[in-house]
Amino acid sequence: MDPAATTAAAPMQNDCEAEPHSIWSWWPSWRPTSMSLLKTAESKILACIQNDLWARFVTLPNQERIWTLTLTNKMVRKPAARKTPLVMVHGFGGGVGLWIRNLDTLCRSRPVYAFDLLGFGRSSRIPFPSDAAQAEEQFVNSIEQWRQSVGLENMILLGHSLGGYLATSYAIQYPSRVSHLILVDPWGFPERPQTKTEEKRSPGTEVVKRPSPPRWVKVIAAVVSLFNPLAVIRAAGPWGPGLVNRFRPDFKRKFEDLFDDDTMTQYIYHCNAQTPSGEVGFRAMSESLGWAKRPMLQRVHLLPPSMPLTMLYGEWSWVDNSSGDRVVQVRSQAHTRVLLINKASHHVYADQPEEFNRVVENICNSVN
Repeated sequence: MDPAATTAAAPMQNDCEAEPHSIWSWWPSWRPTSMSLLKTAESKILACIQNDLWARFVTLPNQERIWTLTLTNKMVRKPAARKTPLVMVHGFGGGVGLWIRNLDTLCRSRPVYAFDLLGFGRSSRIPFPSDAAQAEEQFVNSIEQWRQSVGLENMILLGHSLGGYLATSYAIQYPSRVSHLILVDPWGFPERPQTKTEEKRSPGTEVVKRPSPPRWVKVIAAVVSLFNPLAVIRAAGPWGPGLVNRFRPDFKRKFEDLFDDDTMTQYIYHCNAQTPSGEVGFRAMSESLGWAKRPMLQRVHLLPPSMPLTMLYGEWSWVDNSSGDRVVQVRSQAHTRVLLINKASHHVYADQPEEFNRVVENICNSVN
């Protein structure tokens, strides 16, 4: 269906999501969350959107469902419909609501799609394999099936953090569908550095030892590796929302001019207090302390040399932007750019939304 044919604030369809049945069916009474509460928190966020919004579940051939937003400029529909759409893929633990500072601006000249990755947000919470390659393939397959179901021929594909990793994997497998790849503080690119003590001996010199991490770091990493990354939020039960407020107060600050309450932290909580699914897939793909088991730097050369690639990093982010320089070296051609957004942390799109939107709009306009 042509997104330009939709009406403003179209009703959300098929939004009665049932809690998965299991032997832990009593657990929601301990955790103050549900898909209904997630929907309520998200609806408050999406109420800020000024343009035409179509929010619905896209059902894949295997009956899995991907929660999807389509935005079009209500003032200029027909020209926008001819432009290559922008598709936005969120990061780990996120959802479509985190793009609230960007959606209205970026849909001015073209349709914008944002969806919850399989296993995250309001999308289907399905089992993921424990094998890294298989888990990655399940994510990528769901993105391709989503594209087919929505009916997009090609797209400008933007991914943040984990979304950047998956967007790169998708672009490698389906290059004809990606007109420009935009990676925002992408996770999973560098190889994990050696953690064991390395010894180097040269003739006539003493042994030089590279120190390994302290024992307590190894112990904590070993314990954490036994659990899903966000298990503590669920284990905290009724104290879970407070934990999110306490440990991620930045999310409230980033959006405080839009919401003067806990709307955003409540949204983050309900996104991640549900039955873990995509989180299990992420754990399968990652090693201790968050390194990727299959680093993307080892595969980025598989992108077609002609595919334009832009990498955006936050100046204050924990993600090492030297990976961007490595990508430029690996691709060794002029279709790769690395840009640094000043005064931005990992969540570049929320820290500096005006600059982020300007850069992304310019990239989109370079496509058509």
